[in-house]
Amino acid sequence: MAGRHTIILMQPSQNRGSRTFMDYNSVNHALDGICGLYERKIRDINPMVPNITYDITDLYNFIDGLADISALVYDHSIQAFLPYDRQWIKQKLFQHLKKLAQR
Repeated sequence: MAGRHTIILMQPSQNRGSRTFMDYNSVNHALDGICGLYERKIRDINPMVPNITYDITDLYNFIDGLADISALVYDHSIQAFLPYDRQWIKQKLFQHLKKLAQR
């Protein structure tokens, strides 16, 4: 999934005006971006904590707490974006973080 243009579509709250998107050069960069969003949220809630830690369950709860999230991943073979849902994002995050932990 490296090098596949990825767009994350997100709606943090029930307010339709909260809809936004994030654009990345690869699926892995998009996954890092989602982790970064969660880490910023933790820092905003706990500004005095110098080092933040969390596990996959915390990240899943963050994702499940969003009104909506999905991914559009470019497929070069059909020259189009393919849509993926919340569950796919959570599965890819688990695989991505597992790989990072094994390094």
